[in-house]
Amino acid sequence: QVQLVESGGDLVQPGGSLRLSCAASQLTFITYAMSWYRQAPGKQREWVATITTSGTTNYAGFVKGRFTISRDNAKNTVYLQMNSLIPEDAAVYYCNAARRDTKYPYWGQGTQVAVSS
Repeated sequence: QVQLVESGGDLVQPGGSLRLSCAASQLTFITYAMSWYRQAPGKQREWVATITTSGTTNYAGFVKGRFTISRDNAKNTVYLQMNSLIPEDAAVYYCNAARRDTKYPYWGQGTQVAVSS
């Protein structure tokens, strides 16, 4: 059974940093594009960033150079380094694994990020 387990969420002050991790198991990690999404209370889930199998990265506009997605294929783990956090970044962050030949992507359970002074 495929599992994606996020960790690293916490309460931070505005301007602070966090590094989220997502550990994948029971899938051929190197063949999946990995993404981060987030969902704030009362809002729809939104895409944050993606890293492809070849390491190409793409980011949502609101990231504005503050976040960096990376992957360690040896550890089956994808990361999201978040800097210069603002209150609007507060949300549950979800990891997503997708591949063209799979009908539905895999999702993790989420990790909570709170940004407040």
